[in-house]
Amino acid sequence: MSDTVIQVENLGKKYIIGHQQAGAYQYNALRDVIVDSVRSLGRKIRHPRKAMQPDNQEEFWALKDVSFEVKRGEVVGIIGRNGAGKSTLLKILSRITEPTTGRVKLKGRVASLLEVGTGFHPELTGRENIFLNGAILGMGKAEINRKFDEIVEFAEIYRFLDTPVKRYSSGMYVRLAFAVAAHLEPEILVVDEVLAVGDIEFQKKCLGKMKNISTQGGRTVIFVSHNMAAIRRLCEVGICLEKGKLRAIGESQAVVEDYLKSIERIPSRAADHDRENYIITASIISDTGVKQDTLNPRNSYFLSLKVNSNTKNLNLGFTIFNSEDVGIFSGITSDTLPYIPEGLVNLKIRIPSDVLNAGFYRVEASLGDHGRVYDSSDCLASFQVLRDSDFESRGGKPAGLLRINSPWIIESTSKDTFPSC
Repeated sequence: MSDTVIQVENLGKKYIIGHQQAGAYQYNALRDVIVDSVRSLGRKIRHPRKAMQPDNQEEFWALKDVSFEVKRGEVVGIIGRNGAGKSTLLKILSRITEPTTGRVKLKGRVASLLEVGTGFHPELTGRENIFLNGAILGMGKAEINRKFDEIVEFAEIYRFLDTPVKRYSSGMYVRLAFAVAAHLEPEILVVDEVLAVGDIEFQKKCLGKMKNISTQGGRTVIFVSHNMAAIRRLCEVGICLEKGKLRAIGESQAVVEDYLKSIERIPSRAADHDRENYIITASIISDTGVKQDTLNPRNSYFLSLKVNSNTKNLNLGFTIFNSEDVGIFSGITSDTLPYIPEGLVNLKIRIPSDVLNAGFYRVEASLGDHGRVYDSSDCLASFQVLRDSDFESRGGKPAGLLRINSPWIIESTSKDTFPSC
């Protein structure tokens, strides 16, 4: 228990959402006010418990029954779709908002970076805001002075240090805000997706800094991101929220894979979609024609697609993406076929063995001709390539986007030995 710095018990946060009634005017007449008052009085008499909530309002639970613990020095990644409750959870952990139910126990100072400009006064300069932000975090002047040069160097704002931050770009805001939060040594650092505002080099710099403060300083980092690669690389523990509830918690790799597997993508149709030409289905099948969801990396498989084609000279293209939305490889029918025959057509293309590394993949496909897209989908099929236990037992580890199992060739040998030193 002594190593637990964050303890969340049955946490819930409720909001009241108002709805515009159908046919309602912006301004009510006196008659409408009288009618609403009579209805409200009748509701109070019939349903005393519900009397405080108008008909055009409803309860919305941004978080409900969320419980978990975080140990000292852990880097925890929180993932989930938009609206899952991630930002609400961070606001509660940062003491910005109070929970409706449950409680949170925190040990130590908390520094949070939830949105651009958090904790900054726009009229003050960068130099003044460093001292202001440090004071808010409970730091003394001597402590801030000791870290001042490191903060400025990390933020890279030397020329604008004495400029009011209201004239800073969003990127400069984030650089300075993160530098202050990370260098003033809080026991708990809470970072939202705000880092996405920065450039690629600064994002790498921030991720490296968060890793260092956890491993070397023994401090705890709570990190929310939609960048699954960053979550896997930086975080030991993953937390997945779904519709305000805790979906999964555990080792970050497993939680990310569970989250990606749960995502259901909706096919995206082109604006000039013609129902005479469209993609019907796609699936991964074995040599015997059996549909597969999990693949052995040592076996080859087929990508099978079924299309409805009623226009001559159509082409069908596909791309296989990994879980980080990186395109691995692609193909198009025009490479080997002059055209797709008209009617209902089944096509398949072989996925070679020993090419895809372990992980989750999805298939994107489009059907078109001479620049016109008749139909497209960003997730016609999804599948998982399993880890190669034989390969790993010999000391190998899956790395990179592809695995190439090509034979080694010994060109020459020599019995000569190197001279001893």
